[in-house]
Order: sequence, then C-alpha cells, then structure tokens
Amino acid sequence: MKYRLFGKTGWRISEIGYGMWGMAGWTGSDDEESFRSLQLAADLGCNFFDTAWGYGAGKSEHLLGELIRANRDKKIYTATKMPPKNFQWPSTREFSLDDCFPPDHIEEYVSKSLKNAGLDSFDLMQFHTWEESWLDDDRGIKKMSDLKSQGLFHAIGISLNRWEPWNGIRAVESGLIDSVQVIYNIFDQNPKDELFPACRKRNVAVIARVPFDEGTLTGTLTKTTTWPEGDWRNTYFVPENLIPSVERADALKPLLPEGMSMPEMALRFILGEPTVTTIIPGMRKPGHVRSNLSASEKGPLPAKLMNELEKHRWNRVPTKWSQ
Repeated sequence: MKYRLFGKTGWRISEIGYGMWGMAGWTGSDDEESFRSLQLAADLGCNFFDTAWGYGAGKSEHLLGELIRANRDKKIYTATKMPPKNFQWPSTREFSLDDCFPPDHIEEYVSKSLKNAGLDSFDLMQFHTWEESWLDDDRGIKKMSDLKSQGLFHAIGISLNRWEPWNGIRAVESGLIDSVQVIYNIFDQNPKDELFPACRKRNVAVIARVPFDEGTLTGTLTKTTTWPEGDWRNTYFVPENLIPSVERADALKPLLPEGMSMPEMALRFILGEPTVTTIIPGMRKPGHVRSNLSASEKGPLPAKLMNELEKHRWNRVPTKWSQ
C-alpha cells in the first residue's frame, strides 16, 4: 500500500481507503462478512475508513468503532459525516443553514456519532451535504471549530453533491476546511477543471468517492440489471440512467489491457491524478478488498491509456433521480 499526505493535516493516508456505505445501506450486506472485509483491509495497510451517521442510522459507525477496538496497535484514521437536519440528500439551493446544519444539530449528531462508534473522537468530521451559501452564515463553521477545539474531532470536511464540484470551491478557498469529498472517476472528470486547482492551492485533501460510478465501471451491469426491492440502486439506475451508463461502460472494454479488470482500470485511472489523496471504494467482501487494494501497488495507468480514458469524460448535471 502506498500513502499520500492528507492536505495540511500532515496525516499519511492509504491511497485506497474504505467507503462504508454499502455494508449498512445496500441489500445483501452481512455484518460478519463486512467485519472480515474491514479487518482484512486494515491488515493489508488500508488506514482510512469513511462512514456516516446516515449509513444505517449509525450502524456503519458502530462497525468502524469495533474495528478500532480490534486494532489498537494500528493507526486507523476515522472519518464520518453529520446528516442534514432535514434528512434530504442531496441538498438544493433553497436550503438554509438552519434547514440542514444549525449549531445545535451539529453538536447533537457529533455526539450521536461518537456514541455509535464508542469513540472519544473522530479524525475527520464532515458535512454530509453542502451549499456554498452556508459560508455566509458562519454559525455552522464556528460550531465546528468549537467542537474541534474540544478534541471531539481533529479536522473538518465537506461532502459535495453529485455532479456539483463547483459547489465547494468557495469553501476550499476560505481556508476553513481540511478536506473535500467529491465524485471523481473515468466518467466524472469535472473536478479537474476548478475544484482540484483550488485544493492544490489551499492544500486541501481530496477524497474521491464513487470510483466505479455506482457499479457501471465494474463492467458487470447490463441494460436489464435490477436489484432487490428497497435497494437504493433501483431508484438511481432508472432506464434513462442505466442504459447510457452501461453503453458507456461497454465502450471502455476494448481499451482494457490483457489481464486487467475494469475495477482495476477505474481505480488506477484515479490514482493518476496527484490531487486525489485517497479513493474510497465500497467493499463488502474480502475478495473486493484484495483486488481493490492491490491497485495501489500497481500504480497509475500508462500515459497512453490515461489519455484515451480522458476522452470518455461524461459531463452530467443533477436530475430528479441522481440523488
């Protein structure tokens, strides 16, 4: 496993981290298998685990706490996210700070997350939704700074809405945050335009989420794929999204070098962007952990392949189904 500096914090973070949504919010999850996967990742050098209160109303945070207690000899960096007060994902322009993150709500959910995990502090506390307009009402950031000074967490981050990397640039430039979490993958390359340059300038860490485009970049979905009732993916992969997503993923398959899988190519593409600090694929099975973490030692893709994949950029904007 290779490591990168987490912005101005000075932390050395594994460049393949662990996204913990799937083990609490998707169908087919098994707690015992999830914990085996988490432990295997820690054993293989992964030291950054990203969760949220919203992942199973604290269930995923509880699993992370168990992992910490089982690995007291390892330095594991813990990251979680506070849910918005209105429990609406994603945020929209009309939501105010009071709708989503008034100071008392921030304090309440920092406390709840610590209790869920059974921890005294988190390394990183993130706003699970974000609007740049909230910078104009400094009560939220002031509350976060106060709680940070109390030692309840050690860094402040924001998580950006799908396909809205522009909606975090002011926060980055303000110098008030330590990290930004954004969707970045072969299709979603927009963060390179303005967000990443701002992060480099202000030394803000970048957490790249959704590396497999919710599954299409694994190359396993088809135009008729469905999921069990109640699975979030049924509402995201509506036909107007699933069909073009599969078509675009299929167009990548001829570019695969012999012996390389689609997930490996997707991860190594992201590793080729030096602004990215860590990638957080969801991993619910030990086999996923081994294959995904191995991308780190293999490193970025050859320049020629990187250039070809950059041509597959897909500029999208939020819709009623994109969540």
